[in-house]
Amino acid sequence: MASNKTLVPEAKEALERFKMEAASEVGVNLKQGYNGDLTSKQAGSVGGQMVNNMNPVRTMRFDRLSRISQGHKITVKYAFSLTV
Repeated sequence: MASNKTLVPEAKEALERFKMEAASEVGVNLKQGYNGDLTSKQAGSVGGQMVNNMNPVRTMRFDRLSRISQGHKITVKYAFSLTV
C-alpha cells in the first residue's frame, strides 16, 4: 500500500527540491506548501516527470532484414527501463 510518509526524514528537503525541479521542467508553477489549485493534469505531469527522471526509459533502434519480404529491411525499436 502506498503512503505519503517520508521514510527518511532527512531526505524531505531534497525531495521538495526535486519536485520543484520537475514542476519547472513541465511548466507547472508550484508554490511552497499547499498546491490545491492545481489541476489533476498539472499534478500528474509533475509526478510523471519525477518518475521519468528517476527511472528513464531507454530506447534502442536498429534495422534488420524483414522475415516476410526478402530483401527488405525494417526498423525495430525496443523500449525498456532499468529497475532494481
